[in-house]
Amino acid sequence: MSTEAFWADKAQSVLDDLLTRIPEHKLRPRLEPTKRAVELLGDPQKSYRVIHVTGTNGKTSTTRFIERILRELGLRTGRFTSPHLVRLNERMAIDGEPVEDEVLFEVWQDIAPILEIVDAELEAEGESKLTFFEALAALGFAVFADAPVDVLVLEVGMGGEWDSTNVADGDVAVFTPVALDHTDRLGHTFAEIAKTKSGIIKPGALVVSSTQPEDARAVIADRAAHIGESFKLYGSDFEAELIETTPLGQRFNLKTLAGTYSDLFMPLHGLHQLENLALAVVAVESFIGGGQQRILDDVLRVAVADLSSPGRLQVINREPLTILDAAHNPHGAHSLVGSLKNSFALDRPVAVLAVLGDKDVRGVLEAFVGVFSDVFITQSSSPRATEAAEIGELASEILADSVIHVVSDLRVAIAEAERKAIEAKTAVVVTGSITLVGDVLKLKQEEADQDA
Repeated sequence: MSTEAFWADKAQSVLDDLLTRIPEHKLRPRLEPTKRAVELLGDPQKSYRVIHVTGTNGKTSTTRFIERILRELGLRTGRFTSPHLVRLNERMAIDGEPVEDEVLFEVWQDIAPILEIVDAELEAEGESKLTFFEALAALGFAVFADAPVDVLVLEVGMGGEWDSTNVADGDVAVFTPVALDHTDRLGHTFAEIAKTKSGIIKPGALVVSSTQPEDARAVIADRAAHIGESFKLYGSDFEAELIETTPLGQRFNLKTLAGTYSDLFMPLHGLHQLENLALAVVAVESFIGGGQQRILDDVLRVAVADLSSPGRLQVINREPLTILDAAHNPHGAHSLVGSLKNSFALDRPVAVLAVLGDKDVRGVLEAFVGVFSDVFITQSSSPRATEAAEIGELASEILADSVIHVVSDLRVAIAEAERKAIEAKTAVVVTGSITLVGDVLKLKQEEADQDA
């Protein structure tokens, strides 16, 4: 066995250990166990500065954008995101690169005895032991402390107030758009969800936010006024202006807290990504100079031209044009539809769709009315995936103007969708589930490896 394969197996063992715990989609609304774990580890999350990112959609893209700009400024960066598409390592990046398998395993070995102490304490109190995400957060904080990094860009797992990442105190609290998702845990209204998410605002934090539903905006602004240092809102205090959409990306201007940046180019599609980037730039301006210090043009231009956001309007093939977008809730689905029209000018593309059982399947499907010529309903590898036949019945009712194909085997579904798209001279859009997007990326990598 090669050294690379040896450490890959060791890294897989870390994921296997984590998977023995309560899964991350069954989070506990509690923070004390994570506090106890990091306390016993010496509070690694206090060894670097933090920019904390929450919201419903766009969190991962915004987190990636912030990290890339900070790295171009010469800072040693950590980036914590979730979920992963292919490998656990993606969730913890140092200077933009996923943590190495050897490091992941060795840090896990270092902290495992401490986590076992916390597990025993919890079970003695009649509580469940640390969950997947609680243990993962502790692992991430330790990885970044060992690196060490100057600044961690930290994406919330779910919500904010009781999310395990909230044991860290962010200098800047960043809010991407709030929408209705995970309502069983976060609340059934924009205001309830925003209240949970606004828990990441710590005393003295600078708060920056995307456009929000009015009820959500009011809640975030109120907490910022009482606890934070300032509150800046997209559309009022900063904004992006699209200049041109091209097959390779978007050209635009930014008006921010510290000034104006003209004629920038990002190799990503979607107007929502421009808003995410504007939010990221303002977050960095707030971090480095309280919103008063402008980022050098050359620094920002290089960082923006190098942006990536895997699984978000990601083009993985040109013949046929194949787009991956993890639109797993109605808000994300509507954003995808807008981007297909505005950025790609597609007329009735072909969809490959799978949705997890705890998502608003009807809401996602309703967003796609009138959009796709054919929809291939399939299943992802997630144990939470809704059966293809079940989605197919609902899709036949809602998407009456589309031809519905139920193909449970993902490999077959992709092949048939590609064949249909080539015949119709259109594109394939893979969407509905983050897990599905990850499965397709793995599938395409396997095909590439076989062809090599």
